[in-house]
Amino acid sequence: ETNTLPFHPFENQQGDILRMEKEHQVLKEQLKEAEEKFEQLQSRSLEEIGALEELLKKSIEETEVSQNELDWFHQDSETQTKKWQQEKKENRENLKALRGTVKKHSDTNERYSKTIDDKEKQYNVCLNTFLETSNKFANEKGKLEELIKKSQDDSQECEKRAVKAEVSVLETWKETEIWKLKGSIAKAEGNLRMLKALSSSASAAPVLKSQIDSWETFIANVKKQLEKVEAEYDEKIELVKNGARNCLSKVEIVDIPFP
Repeated sequence: ETNTLPFHPFENQQGDILRMEKEHQVLKEQLKEAEEKFEQLQSRSLEEIGALEELLKKSIEETEVSQNELDWFHQDSETQTKKWQQEKKENRENLKALRGTVKKHSDTNERYSKTIDDKEKQYNVCLNTFLETSNKFANEKGKLEELIKKSQDDSQECEKRAVKAEVSVLETWKETEIWKLKGSIAKAEGNLRMLKALSSSASAAPVLKSQIDSWETFIANVKKQLEKVEAEYDEKIELVKNGARNCLSKVEIVDIPFP
């Protein structure tokens, strides 16, 4: 999707297509260089031909030159002519070789162009298939996102109900325990009032003193227990409201026996 992997089956490794295009460009540059070299050789040959023709004209005009000089001139002319013919032959062979190279490069270029066209067609087919698949996945993704959102909303609603239920259970336990402890306190206070009434007589006061102290101690301990239970249940309820888990357990209560 980000074009960082080889495009199988059209590339054995990343960048094969670009590498072929670069090779084709190099071949074109080599062909251009060969053509320029051939033109230079041809121009030099023409210049040499012109020079030879000028030399021949000069030789004709100088027919009065001695026979030795004439022989030398003929010999030199033959040498130059042979040299020119040899260069002309070499130029023709080079030209033939260059034409063969040009044809080879043209065939290679045509083959590469056909390969590129075929791969481009295959790429377009794969791209269309990919886009179709991508659109299909996008639609499915949208549906899944809607389902996820609905599930999240349902989960949040269930979580709210669960928190509300846990808070309700904890409050019920709290009220039950408080009711029991307050009942014990009320009962103990009734007994304490009765004992204090009985201890109003001087004869009974020493006997009931220890019992009155025991009931007062009992009432104080139960009130402390009541404060502890109420505080711990309030703490649990606050934790549940703030999203804490595993808080649904009863507060441990110490059983204080009646005196």
